[in-house]
Amino acid sequence: MPNTLSVAIVTLNEAANLPRTLASVRFANEVVVVDSGSTDATVEIVEQSGARLFEEPWKGFARQKNAAIAHTTGDWVLSLDADEEVSDALAQEIDALLADEPALGAYRIPRLNHFLGRPLRHGGYWPDPKLRLFRRGAARFEDRPVHETMRADCAVGQLNGCLIHHCYPTLDEYIEHMNRYSHTSAEMLVTAGRTSRSLPAFLGNALVNPAATFLYNYFFRLGFLDGREGLLQHLNHAIYIHWKFVKAWQAGRPGTARS
Repeated sequence: MPNTLSVAIVTLNEAANLPRTLASVRFANEVVVVDSGSTDATVEIVEQSGARLFEEPWKGFARQKNAAIAHTTGDWVLSLDADEEVSDALAQEIDALLADEPALGAYRIPRLNHFLGRPLRHGGYWPDPKLRLFRRGAARFEDRPVHETMRADCAVGQLNGCLIHHCYPTLDEYIEHMNRYSHTSAEMLVTAGRTSRSLPAFLGNALVNPAATFLYNYFFRLGFLDGREGLLQHLNHAIYIHWKFVKAWQAGRPGTARS
């Protein structure tokens, strides 16, 4: 008997992305969406799609995603972000895998990131493997403020079909997102005592680190082959690194109030 598949998604004002994501997982036996107070049409889209909707306060990325996984009932779970789309090749591969008994309990999936509508195939952004498909109970997200990752309690395999990540369709969205992420990352640095208090540490973290990251990804990892979009992505990623270290430095200054 084929294994059943549940898809777990968390949302907050994802009306622009959700129809595409839900359409790509029609092959699943169940779709679970945990929403945290959307004020756009997200809830209506979920209800019209036939997915199971749960409305819960925001608990942080990892905890919210684990809550969505906990609501699933399928033998296997595919965890997705609301701006991710399952490619046709991946859907067929998962269908074939679960038709029998998979050899492993969890699988990483390559992710193709899009920036300003262009897929990034160089500069370290491809294949960007993410552990997302697993036997229910075999994996969960580690509780981190940002860049949450999933850890499995079993051997992990690799699929070939990809997730399509429509992450930053506009520069405004990217800048707003990086501002929020750099703030949270700075708080993590402060907690770890990495506030760049000495001048050499400040110059290394706030200047040399961003510049070296740009040079490495854009030139040595061939990011320039992704055109103008690749240039903008790598420039702005370097700025994000600068922001998080400068924010950590500012927060660590004597007399600075923590927000």
